[in-house]
Amino acid sequence: MTHQQDNPNHDDGNQPDRSEADREHGKDADIVHLDAARAGRQPQKPDTDRSEPDSPAKADGPVLEGAVVRVDQSGPTGADWRTALEAKARNRQPIIPLWLRSRSEAVETFAWVSRHYLHVAGYQVARLPLYGGRLTARAPRGLLRLVGGSIKWTFDLEGEPVRLAAVQKADPEAYLKLSRQRDRRVRLRALAFGAALVTLLIAAILVAKQPTATQWMALAVAIATLGVLGKPADRPLINRAVVPSAVEKLTSDIVIRALTVLGIAGINQAVAKNPKDAIRFVAPITRDGPGWRADIDLPYGVTVADVMDKRDRMASALRRPLGCIWPEGDSTIHEGRLILWVGDKDLSKTVIKSPLLKASSHDVFKGIPFGCDPRGRPIVVPLIEQNILIGSQPGQGKTASVRVLASGAALDPSTELWIHELKGTGDLDPHEQNCHRYVSGIEDEAIAYAADSLALLRKEVMRRAAALKALPPDLCPDKKVTRQIADKRSLGLHPLVAVFDECQNLFAHAEHGDKAGQDAEFIIKLGRALGVILVLATQRPDKDSLPTGISANVTIRFCLRVAGQLENDMILGTSAYKNGIRATVFQPGTDAGIGYLLGATPMPKVVRTAYLDTPATQRIADRAHALRANAGALSGHALGETPEQMAPTYDLLADILAVVPPSEAKVWNETIVHRLAELRPEIYGAWADLEGGAKTAQLTTALKPYGIKTMQVWGTPEGGGKGANRIGVAREDITKAITHRDGGRGASAAS
Repeated sequence: MTHQQDNPNHDDGNQPDRSEADREHGKDADIVHLDAARAGRQPQKPDTDRSEPDSPAKADGPVLEGAVVRVDQSGPTGADWRTALEAKARNRQPIIPLWLRSRSEAVETFAWVSRHYLHVAGYQVARLPLYGGRLTARAPRGLLRLVGGSIKWTFDLEGEPVRLAAVQKADPEAYLKLSRQRDRRVRLRALAFGAALVTLLIAAILVAKQPTATQWMALAVAIATLGVLGKPADRPLINRAVVPSAVEKLTSDIVIRALTVLGIAGINQAVAKNPKDAIRFVAPITRDGPGWRADIDLPYGVTVADVMDKRDRMASALRRPLGCIWPEGDSTIHEGRLILWVGDKDLSKTVIKSPLLKASSHDVFKGIPFGCDPRGRPIVVPLIEQNILIGSQPGQGKTASVRVLASGAALDPSTELWIHELKGTGDLDPHEQNCHRYVSGIEDEAIAYAADSLALLRKEVMRRAAALKALPPDLCPDKKVTRQIADKRSLGLHPLVAVFDECQNLFAHAEHGDKAGQDAEFIIKLGRALGVILVLATQRPDKDSLPTGISANVTIRFCLRVAGQLENDMILGTSAYKNGIRATVFQPGTDAGIGYLLGATPMPKVVRTAYLDTPATQRIADRAHALRANAGALSGHALGETPEQMAPTYDLLADILAVVPPSEAKVWNETIVHRLAELRPEIYGAWADLEGGAKTAQLTTALKPYGIKTMQVWGTPEGGGKGANRIGVAREDITKAITHRDGGRGASAAS
């Protein structure tokens, strides 16, 4: 009790007793004023007896112990209005609708509207005889209604019940007033009715004197008028040409209801605390293609990936098929921005017709029409300067996707096509007639043929690198293969598209797999800028069947249905699953042909590929063959030539160590090339024949995929001469590259 009396800050007697130790140290404890503590974080005005940390005089000085420091500003700063305006500017609605800004989408919209109204017009015109029969059948009833209504109106029979009511009430004054009013009405209406009868009689006499066609037309008008008057209330005259859709309009209430039943704790807690603003709509819900679009800011801490995990539950909440519900994010704004698109039609039941079916030719520099997104917008996959990886479980449309890309490449006569179908089912056989190299099979001979192709492509990449570098700047200023350069066939820099379907059978092969993986990685890293494009498709995306050096460097990825996160990220890239890009959401079988496309568009998209069956592919291939024959572009396998033999296998790094002894720490590139030519003339002889800087550049290019950088090396020519600084490599870098490549196994050999 004494302690409480001595405490000047004691508020009441309800504070629990402190222990003896607390009382002993109480003299050293600080008493916290709640008002002062709150003032340190609330933007309120300070009391007069407190220090003002916001004042200029004290802003730069030391903060005294016990002083109140505000962490929230009490008023807006000078930049706040700009920040708010910039935030609004990022969310401005476009002046011109999105569908009108895209030429192809605008044409498609106008075409759809035209087809719709042409259908309506044709439907109604075809039923004119039916409508005429209905009008004729209803005309007698209409005549009776017309006559009865005219008599009732003329003699003011609609007022008869009121006058009878006045009689029953014995109200003479009201009855006389109503009678006088009726007499006035009847006189005027009788005159009008008589005038109408005379007019109709005169019109009938005039029509009787007109030609027969006019008489029939007048009769048709009379019957139509009487038929309309005789129409039953429950039986419309004209049938509907288009049955209204039963799809429910998407509203904010429906969206909020759907989000709150997903079982996401962050959403439910936010809605419970603030039902009105927890889920914010940043734009009106509008029609977007064949469906509805809602742009939503999810509650704080909730990401789009959380919602995508519950896509099936959202479909249930919206009472729509799963193939109609396509949530996606917009990470350019923030991770909680959800774009919910609800389609009118199930994407899995939509058949996409490829424009290639009717195309007489195609230009691969403009990309290849691949399919459509859920909103019906066409998706074009760029091919030049790209490499493409396609993966899925068996039977999900992987080979059909490859067919689309191969067909687009075949219709460009400037493109050289190599196809390796390593399943042996002949799915790509229609394009055999257009290929420079072609194989179909799963046996060792077919695998060896595909491995030879990669070795030849590696050699081709090195040849093209030297050829492109030799081009004058005015012809090739950016050192890239362009349409103009590709058309100059003599340069040998035309697009070369190499397809490897079921590539896991190649990369997992005991004899050829390792070397094929190294060659493919080399081609992917360097070939795309030189017009060499790889299209790889696999149904077993793991580290053994798909080397990580390949999966990490492809630029375009298309993943159809896969079983789990590991397979998903092997195709779509590391952390794709974590970021909500999940091909596991697709349903086996029903969603065949639907996948996530990454790298071809600014944002990842769900895409349904155009379907080309074997007969359709055959028609495209025949058209491409005629086109190539006329252009003189057929070569290799298409002309029945013997396949080019692969050069003997070699290991460049091991060969360099063989010709550079440990005593030489650094050696010029040109010196290494000459020694390599002596070691394996059949492989490196062409390198030694190059002149000047091309010889040095050849080795630099060959070492680039291994991460080996060249440097300035001081040395003297082997035959004697003046010392100089020239481009060379360090032997230590070669040994490190071998160790890294072989996982430590090559360390002893390298030393």
